[in-house]
Amino acid sequence: MRKIRLAVDIGGTFTDVALELADGSKHTTKVLTTHHAPAEGVLAGIQEVIAETATPPNSIGMIIHGTTLATNALIERRGATTALLTTEGHRDSLEMAYENRFEQYDINIDRPKPLVPRWLRLPVRERMNKDGTILVPLDRQSVLDTLPILDRENVESVAIGFLHAYANRDHEEQVAEILSKERPDLSLTLASEVAPEIREYERISTAVANAYVRPLMERYLQDLSASLLEHGFRCPFYLISSGAGLLTVETAARFPIRLVESGPAGGAVLACNIARDCETLSVISFDMGGTTAKLCLIDQYEPKTSRTFEVDRSYRFKKGSGLPVRIPVIEMVEIGAGGGSIASIDKFGRVQTGPESAGSNPGPAAYGRGGLHATITDADIVQGKIIPERFAGGSLHLDQTAAVEALNKHIAKSLGVTTVEAAFTVSEVVDENMSNAARAHAVEQGADISDRSMIAFGGAAPLHACRLAEKLGIDTVIVPANAGVGSAIGFLQAPASYEVVRSRYMQLDRLDTAEVERLFREMHQEALEIISPALEGEAASEKRFAYMRYAGQGHEIAVPMEEGYPEDKIAPYLQEAFEREYAHLFGRVIPNMPVEVLTLSLALDGPHPVNDFIGMKEINPVSVSSKNTTLVYEPATRSMIEYAVYDRASLDPGNLFAGPALIVETQTTIVVTSSFNVSVLSGGHIRLDRKG
Repeated sequence: MRKIRLAVDIGGTFTDVALELADGSKHTTKVLTTHHAPAEGVLAGIQEVIAETATPPNSIGMIIHGTTLATNALIERRGATTALLTTEGHRDSLEMAYENRFEQYDINIDRPKPLVPRWLRLPVRERMNKDGTILVPLDRQSVLDTLPILDRENVESVAIGFLHAYANRDHEEQVAEILSKERPDLSLTLASEVAPEIREYERISTAVANAYVRPLMERYLQDLSASLLEHGFRCPFYLISSGAGLLTVETAARFPIRLVESGPAGGAVLACNIARDCETLSVISFDMGGTTAKLCLIDQYEPKTSRTFEVDRSYRFKKGSGLPVRIPVIEMVEIGAGGGSIASIDKFGRVQTGPESAGSNPGPAAYGRGGLHATITDADIVQGKIIPERFAGGSLHLDQTAAVEALNKHIAKSLGVTTVEAAFTVSEVVDENMSNAARAHAVEQGADISDRSMIAFGGAAPLHACRLAEKLGIDTVIVPANAGVGSAIGFLQAPASYEVVRSRYMQLDRLDTAEVERLFREMHQEALEIISPALEGEAASEKRFAYMRYAGQGHEIAVPMEEGYPEDKIAPYLQEAFEREYAHLFGRVIPNMPVEVLTLSLALDGPHPVNDFIGMKEINPVSVSSKNTTLVYEPATRSMIEYAVYDRASLDPGNLFAGPALIVETQTTIVVTSSFNVSVLSGGHIRLDRKG
């Protein structure tokens, strides 16, 4: 018998809650995010959904949580006062970054500002070489000399990151021991624990980011855990990581940097399972909420993954313009485009949308909570895409007059157009921004986006999916059941998982096989200790990778080490595997060129939770129609036209009808343009196919 499980996703505007009962049925709700005290919104949503289902707190078997708090703290610079202790002579590496110009022709280039100012980047006398051999012993006095500065600046958190500590963490551990003894209240982050990999800048940047958000996240997780206990929840409590695995609260509090993309990762898990249900091999997932939109490529039911992620890019789509963190993450593009994104006119008279968001407080003008700016949600209401009295199941009253006034004041008067034309312009701009982001992401991944199907979820994605598909040349859109809380549903489908990496430079023709196996045993034990509580006695599967390159190259590629590889002949095996992967990526290999191993990684994955596989069942098609209609803006005729209105809860598998139509449910609305036909699939998924 499966456990009753609860998932909670905190977004920038809404907090989504999904409850899965023992029979597999799911019950969901959305509440406004309480930014001043996020735990309040979490508890309000949980109380609402368990009250609706009469589920006592002590019957819940597991709670899974994802949050944007760490990401928002980094972007809004609301973290702890942080210092960096680093190797003498290297205090400026954090600001020098890659020593390049990511925007070549911008003479006033806006570089990402370090999280730690120069006066808190403190040098420590010590030095190791790339093999971890000590060249200059740690000078204890240079560590003690930093204490007055830490006291004077009221430093809460310290990142400790020394040159080549990935090969030997001895000096970092010694410094941590000294600081723990002298200043026991300091929060300490060791770069050799957070990101034990080569490349100084990325490693130190990751350690600093972790130190910056750690006190905030520790307090939040401790408070939330205590509140859940007070309300009668005695079950295990897990966090979803950026790589879509479950982490214990203790691990999440220690390494909160692994949570920066937790919500979007849950959405990617959902999209993978929906793709499998619908037997669709090539997919782009489209997750649009109240604050951001996320797009992810999925092939063979697996998302693209990466080990590098940039937070707070100062230039949209420009690699190198953000703060890099080295963590396992699902590869996706994220832009400031959500229902609460604010629309405005720039100095050139152009309509701009986002990245600023009205959030949940005050929210869009139509929410009636004091918001004065025009947002995407206001534009959708004015165009008729949202029926005010049906929004959020009627629990949140929408003020259509306020939406009209905001669009008139901020958009229509400046452009000299009608209110509804201004609303369409706002929607068209945000849709174009999202389509450009999708194209750029696909090109970076070497993929053709037009031959993919789209899976759309999140509160705002179904409103914009058809128009986005038209712009991208996509013929099929799938909107899953419970689309409005898609990421929270994805949390329920995620396994316990953790990845560990170790950098060791080795030439393949002189590979130290014993050292390789020693590192893998060490990594396996570390990962197992972290995820054992979440495994709850179940076995975990293991994945190993070697990151390799030709001698002289600047970057490496991931080479999977299949289970059962010959340990006594590991070098020839890796040579063959590397050449196979290299040829797959670049179409050729380079003969007689030495090969290098830079990094090894090991991931442990627990079993996936029980998910009811639906599949594409044969269903007798039945054409249906609706007598209910509403007026929605049609740009081709520049007028309001009739759309049929369907209640999603009343649709059955096999139902067919043609657009234009609105399909209304509690947490979102599917806008079906006149270009698409609709069919209802097994499990209640809605499929939209382009006519013709």
